[in-house]
Amino acid sequence: MAEKSLVVTNMNHLVNLFGSYDENLRLIQDELGVTVITRGSDIKITGSQQDVDRAYSCIESLLRIAENGDDITLQQVRYILSMAGEAAGEEIAALSDGGICVTSTGKIIKPKTLGQKHYIDMIDKNTITFGVGPAGTGKTFLAVSMAVKALRAHDITKIILTRPAVEAGEKLGFLPGDLQEKVNPYLRPLYDALHDLLGADRAEKLRERGIIEIAPLAYMRGRTLNRARVIIDESQNASLSTLKMALTRLGEDSRMVLTGDITQIDLPHAQDSGLQKCAEILGSIEGIAVTRLNNRDVVRNKIVKDIV
Repeated sequence: MAEKSLVVTNMNHLVNLFGSYDENLRLIQDELGVTVITRGSDIKITGSQQDVDRAYSCIESLLRIAENGDDITLQQVRYILSMAGEAAGEEIAALSDGGICVTSTGKIIKPKTLGQKHYIDMIDKNTITFGVGPAGTGKTFLAVSMAVKALRAHDITKIILTRPAVEAGEKLGFLPGDLQEKVNPYLRPLYDALHDLLGADRAEKLRERGIIEIAPLAYMRGRTLNRARVIIDESQNASLSTLKMALTRLGEDSRMVLTGDITQIDLPHAQDSGLQKCAEILGSIEGIAVTRLNNRDVVRNKIVKDIV
C-alpha cells in the first residue's frame, strides 16, 4: 500500500477541488481506485503505487487550475484523469491562463483540452488551418472565437462564416421565404456561436453592416477576400474542387479555418468529400496546419464523448 500527502494552504482552493458534495473527489477515487482522506488542509492518498501517483498528479493539476481562479468542473476532472501520466501538470494547468476572448455575458473563453490549445495556437500562427475531429470538440466555436478576437483587435475588417448547404440525412423539402431564409437552417450553428460571443443584437448589427457575413459555401466563387477571417464549417461535406475554389479566395492579410468531421459526411457518396484529401495534399505546405482533435477533446455532455 502506497501513500502520498500534500498540503493545501488556501481553503477556497480546497473547496473548489472537492466540488459540489465532493463529486470531484469521488470521481478521482472511483476512477483510480484510491482512497483520499482530508484533515483540515492536509490531503492523504492511499492505494497502489501507480494509482496513487496518478491521483497525486491529477490533484496537483486541479489545484493549479484553482490557483488561476477557475472553477473546477467534472468535465475538467475527467479530462485530467484521462491525461494522467501523459502530460505534465504545468501544461494542463496552463489551459486556464489568459483566454481567447470575452463573451457578451462576460465569460472568458479558454481552451479546455491540450488538443484545443494546440488548435488555437495553429490558427494564430498559420494562414490556413484544418480542424478535423469529432462532434463536440469545439472546432467551430473556437474558430469563431479567434475570429471575434481578431476583429476586436482591428487585425481584420470582416468575418466570413460559411458551410456547404448539405442536408444531414433528412430532406427538408421546399423551405418558405426568400433565399436567405431558405439557407438559414443550414447556417444556424454559425449564428449560435456568434450570438454566444457577441450577443444577438450586436451580431445582427455587424451582419447588417457587412462586417460579418454568413452564407453558403457556393457563394464564395469569384470573390477575393482581403483582411478577413474565413471559417468554412462542416467542410467534410464539400468536394475537393469546391474546397480548392474556397481556398483560392484568400487575399491580403486574410486567414482561413476549415472545420470538419470525416465520420459525419452527408454527401450522397462519402468518397466525394474533399476534406481529408485536401488536408493530406496541403498539410506539408508552410503556413498551412492540420490539427486533429479526438474524443478526449470532446467538451459537451459526457454522453457525447461516450457516443463518439
